[in-house]
Amino acid sequence: MAADLSQIVKAYDVRGVVPDQWDESLAELFGAAFAQVTGARAIVVGHDMRPSSPGLAAAFARGAAARGVDVTGIGLCSTDQLYYASGALDVPGAMFTASHNPAQYNGIKLCRAGAAPVGQDTGLAEIRALVERWSTTGAPEPAQRPGTLTRRETLDDYAAHLRSLVDLTSIRPLKVVVDAGNGMGGHTVPTVFAGLPLTLVPMYFELDGTFPNHEANPLDPANLVDLQKRVPVEGADLGIAFDGDADRCFVVDQNGDPVSPSAITALVAARELARNGGTGTVIHNLITSWTVPEVVKENGGTPVRTRVGHSFIKAEMARSGAIFGGEHSAHYYFKDFWNADTGMLAALHVLAALGGQDGPLSALVAQYDRYAGSGEINSTVADQAGRIAALKAAYGDREDVTLDELDGLTVSAADWWFNVRPSNTEPLLRLNAEARDEATMAAVRDEVLAVIRA
Repeated sequence: MAADLSQIVKAYDVRGVVPDQWDESLAELFGAAFAQVTGARAIVVGHDMRPSSPGLAAAFARGAAARGVDVTGIGLCSTDQLYYASGALDVPGAMFTASHNPAQYNGIKLCRAGAAPVGQDTGLAEIRALVERWSTTGAPEPAQRPGTLTRRETLDDYAAHLRSLVDLTSIRPLKVVVDAGNGMGGHTVPTVFAGLPLTLVPMYFELDGTFPNHEANPLDPANLVDLQKRVPVEGADLGIAFDGDADRCFVVDQNGDPVSPSAITALVAARELARNGGTGTVIHNLITSWTVPEVVKENGGTPVRTRVGHSFIKAEMARSGAIFGGEHSAHYYFKDFWNADTGMLAALHVLAALGGQDGPLSALVAQYDRYAGSGEINSTVADQAGRIAALKAAYGDREDVTLDELDGLTVSAADWWFNVRPSNTEPLLRLNAEARDEATMAAVRDEVLAVIRA
C-alpha cells in the first residue's frame, strides 16, 4: 500500500513525527523525487541538531545521488545558512528541520536554485505524488552514472556574506544576551558575531534537539521568559532569541520587554530604504502593524500588502523587485539574500541601529511602535467558515468600516482594524487586532472574540 503523505506534506514543507509518520526509507524516496522534479545536476543538503536529522539527511542525499545528482552536504546549519549555500552555489537545496516543533518531529524545507521556494504549487505536490507511488512500486531505476557525495563547510562564508550587508564597523560596544533555545543559533551566532564589538552572553547554546530548557519557539511568550529575566540582570543592551532552525529572531529591549516584530520590520525597512537611496518596494503581510506601511512611505518607499506565508512574500518579492519584506511572525526577507528569510541579518540590523546611536533600545524602537496590538489570539472552533460568515454579517452593513478577504477577513475602520484567518492545519481561527489606543483595541478584540466564540 502506498504511503499516505497527506498528514506530513504541508503547504510549504514536509513535517511529521519520526519514525511514526516518516523515516529514512521515505527520506531516500524524497531525495530521488526532488532530483527528478527539479531536474538538477547538483544539490546542497543541510540539517539541524535533532537526533533524527543526520540520518534523514544522509538518506535523502543517497536517494538524489542514485538519480545521478551530485550532492554537497554542508552538515549542521541553520535554515538561512542552507539558503545561503543554495544562493551562492546556485543549486537547489534541502534543509532537514522541524523548526520550532517538539523533538519527535522532523521535516524538510526545499528550495530551487537561488533559494527560490518550493511549495505545493511549485513542485511539492509532484514530489509527494512520486514518493507515494514509489513507496508501492519501489524506487526508480538508478541512473547509469550515480552522483557524488561531497562535504563542504559554508559557515564562515555565510557569516561573511551577512556582515557584508550591514555596516557594523563603527558601532559602540554592546552587551547582548542571545537565547538559542538549544537550536542552531548556538552554532551560527559565535561565528557571525566574531570580531564585532559585542559582549555576548550565551543562553542554551548547547545543540540539543530534545530541547531540555524550553521549546525553541520564541513566538510563544512562555519561551521568552528566561531571556526577559536575564537581560536586566546582566545589564545588557538587548536580548535576541532564535527559533530551532534559527531563521527567525525575536528581540527584547534593555528592560526585558519584547519588541514587536512589526517594529523590527519597520526599523529594518527604514535602514534598507536608506541603503537603496531612499527608494524601493517593501513587502509586509496583512497582520503587520499600521506602523510598517507608514514608515515605508515616510522613508521614500512603496509598501505592498500580501497574504500571510513565506511563499506569498517570496513570490511578491520576486515579482516586484522588492528590497525587503517582513512578517509579524518574525520572518524577514532580503533582496540581497536571494529574497529568502534570515533572522540573523535582521538581528545584525538591530545591532547596527542600536550601536549607531547613544540611546537605549526602548527609545529607538518607540518610533516604530505607534499603536496598540492584541498579538495573535487563537480560538478553537468547529465551523471556521461559519464563524467568519458571522463576522461578515456583524460588520458588513456598517458604514464606518471596510472589509476585504485577501487572507481570511480583514475589517478596517479609522481608528482600528482586525483580521481573522483560519488555520490550514488545525480547527482554529487566528485573530489579530490593532487600534490607536489600548482601550479601543481591547474593546474591538473582545467584541470580535464574542462573535468567534459564540
